[in-house]
Amino acid sequence: MTKISERSFETIENSASSAPKVVDQFGASVEKGNKQLTEAFLKFASSAEETQKMLTPIFETTNLVGYELTLKTVAALQANTEAGFSHLQALLGANSPSQFFELQSTYLRKRVDASIEQAKELRALANKAVAEISKPIKGAFDKALTDLKAT
Repeated sequence: MTKISERSFETIENSASSAPKVVDQFGASVEKGNKQLTEAFLKFASSAEETQKMLTPIFETTNLVGYELTLKTVAALQANTEAGFSHLQALLGANSPSQFFELQSTYLRKRVDASIEQAKELRALANKAVAEISKPIKGAFDKALTDLKAT
């Protein structure tokens, strides 16, 4: 039993003599933690700014492209509607079944050609949009790779 009490006193004596060391170690740990926290915050803030710089042109581009797509779609719908009404007027003026079938086949051929052309225009606009949108993303990705290689 005396050995247990001796150990208690040794622990107390050792901890009392090393109290300044513990305080210093604790202070160093807190200082190191503050430094790491500050660095992490600065990296986060920098990343947030870079992300905002990247997202702004993406949103602007998608907004403009959406507007252009809407205009082209409305124009295509208007053209298709006008062609349909013109076709109906021509069919009402047909004098014979052969003229009716000729008007019908001509109309279908023109509608298929117009649809193909409209699809090409929309695809070109979509390709342009993808290229514009991917520029900021590619730039951010390249910068991230460069930063990783530098560290």
